[in-house]
Amino acid sequence: MIKEMIIFTDLDGTLLNQQYSFADAREAVQKIKIMNVLLVLCSSKTRAEILHCRKKLDNTDPFISENGGGVFVPHEIETANIECRVTNVELRMKRIKDYKVLELGASYDELRDALKELRSEGFDVKGFGDMTIDEVVKLTGLKPSDAKRAQKREFDEPFIYYGDKKGEVRLKRKIKTKGFNFTKGEFFHLMGDSDKGRAVNIVKEMYSRKNRKVITMALGDSQNDIEMLQNVDYPIVVQKKDGSYNPQILRNVKGCIKADGIGPVGWNNAVMELLSKKNL
Repeated sequence: MIKEMIIFTDLDGTLLNQQYSFADAREAVQKIKIMNVLLVLCSSKTRAEILHCRKKLDNTDPFISENGGGVFVPHEIETANIECRVTNVELRMKRIKDYKVLELGASYDELRDALKELRSEGFDVKGFGDMTIDEVVKLTGLKPSDAKRAQKREFDEPFIYYGDKKGEVRLKRKIKTKGFNFTKGEFFHLMGDSDKGRAVNIVKEMYSRKNRKVITMALGDSQNDIEMLQNVDYPIVVQKKDGSYNPQILRNVKGCIKADGIGPVGWNNAVMELLSKKNL
């Protein structure tokens, strides 16, 4: 039986360090290419941000943007065998210049309207769409050019909530009653009926064929990576910059492997170790 290995990875704090560099993971990235393993970037970042990162990585595989809101697939990859049962939602597909885009998330206009409603209802929230480039730079530490890419959103609105814990509980409940979802990484994210896990299952389905076994691995460090990690064979949690592991991942992901090292150092160590196993 033919084996197809797919590695799904978060970017910030996982494959990328605080300076947005993957230099410490270069050894494993090169081994992935040599072994013809698929490397699927699965991030809260926008399409524009991920495309910029893929150029540096010389990556041409499918990718997942904005916490599972969109799955971008090169035109030559067959998508006809994807079934709606994978996600329990109706898939919307459109074609753009270089990709087929499978849209799972709500539109950005819908998310912006929902955030405005929340503000009018008394919640002190501010989204990326409310901020200037300079404000995004100050908040994130990104360069202005990267901040511009971060604001080119399609399926997910990062936002800051300035209230207290009690108000946060009410905010989360109100988001749900409006028919939207949320997750939290470095910021809150307002989303539609999508998450990284559903997007991961779509990609797995693409490569599932008769006489082909798909083996999957995923690496992440934050709460918004939980669904991705829950839907692979080898879930790996990467250490945060203080050396800790996200406790919610450890509680919610069965059989989670702890990477030895912070960010891309741990990423490199974990991938090299797993790729060296002969029984994979």
